[in-house]
Amino acid sequence: MDKALRAFAPLGNENTKVLVLGSFPSERSLQMQQYYAHPQNQFWHILGALWHIDLPTLPYEQRCAEALRRGLGIWDVYASCERQGSLDSAIHNATVNDFAALARQCPQLQAIAHNGSESWRHHKHAASLGLPVYKLPSTSPANASWSFERKLQAWREVFMAHGLCAG
Repeated sequence: MDKALRAFAPLGNENTKVLVLGSFPSERSLQMQQYYAHPQNQFWHILGALWHIDLPTLPYEQRCAEALRRGLGIWDVYASCERQGSLDSAIHNATVNDFAALARQCPQLQAIAHNGSESWRHHKHAASLGLPVYKLPSTSPANASWSFERKLQAWREVFMAHGLCAG
């Protein structure tokens, strides 16, 4: 029997311009109480490449502070779910987060970017905020069909469009 799991609080503030929505934290992330804690997840590596800093080597609190400083918010589409393992395909009995409530806390929010296909399944909820909504390739190690460079280019386009990085 799967156990009920709860997601993390959103990472966002009055400076947040782009909100990246994952699906739900991996087992490793839940254990460490950190977004994108799996060592093979490329999330922090992609951000580091976009911002030209060695982000993955920084302590988690500094990574989060850097994301906020640069206008990036982080959250997940699911507030809770049942799941065994870390695969999105194992998620069931999920409750979707309240995107509108977070948007009210982020007055500069310009766009929502979904990190992967499972998150993208809820793009209509995000689109109801009246903001541009993007589907980005998943940074998960399960998305091995996309090279790091190909993922980086897709993420760069969205970040550049909203002033979160230079070319």
